[in-house]
Amino acid sequence: MSPRFSFRPAVEADFEPLLVIRVDVMREHLERVFRYEPARARRIFRGHFDEGGMRAIEVAGVLAGCVRFARADDCYRLDSLYLARIHHNTGPGAAVVAPLLAEADAARLPVRLEVLRGSKADRFWERHGFVALGADAIETRYERPTP
Repeated sequence: MSPRFSFRPAVEADFEPLLVIRVDVMREHLERVFRYEPARARRIFRGHFDEGGMRAIEVAGVLAGCVRFARADDCYRLDSLYLARIHHNTGPGAAVVAPLLAEADAARLPVRLEVLRGSKADRFWERHGFVALGADAIETRYERPTP
């Protein structure tokens, strides 16, 4: 049984702790594709953080990660799903995604995201109904069609 989680809007005080989680989770994957550089990691996350739709994820009342889920014209965009390593492979990832997908289903919109190629995340997203739309040298684009 996975720990209970909750969403809340991310606030500015969350930026630094969430950046630490993002870097911890993504650094080895970004280094694999020669894309890790601290200032770049900060700049990209800052952009996602400031775009709106960023939700802090708390597990048992403690900040455990984040996800950005925002409506676009013809879909929902999901990005910046980062959970502290202690929560990997313990269930919160699937539990976090379920209400987001339900929200998109209620709006009858597909969900789109991008994943670093060769990532373990590919299997996670495929288990949740996402299909690959295409890829470049670095990322695979996925969509979960409207049910």
